[in-house]
Amino acid sequence: MALLPIRLNPGDDVRCALEDLVRGSESSSAFVISGIGSLVDARLRFAGEADESLIAGPLEILSIAGSMTTDGAHLHMAVSDSTGRVSGGHAGYGNIVRTTVEAVLVVLPAWQLTRQFDAATGFKELSIQPR
Repeated sequence: MALLPIRLNPGDDVRCALEDLVRGSESSSAFVISGIGSLVDARLRFAGEADESLIAGPLEILSIAGSMTTDGAHLHMAVSDSTGRVSGGHAGYGNIVRTTVEAVLVVLPAWQLTRQFDAATGFKELSIQPR
């Protein structure tokens, strides 16, 4: 297990950048355990909804966390607007960094994380195997 502190820059797509970092690491399996920063706008999918919602910015990322697998990311993010209103959900693509995103990833070279269809939930769920 290795900790990987990162900083994303203005204009980066948060999800794409995190997926690229993990693909380029010694392991394609990781967890995002902490993250803060700011966004131009946010694209979140709320619980039980099929489509993402656009939350107009500028926004502060209060937290971001999730799993990173060979099949992509499963990230949850909470953001607040200029009035302090908080929204949270699944982080999609198109969450563009406004000033910075600072995060810590735990890279797991001894483990293979993938997503497998789970008939009980109807979704691709996390599958964990030792390497």
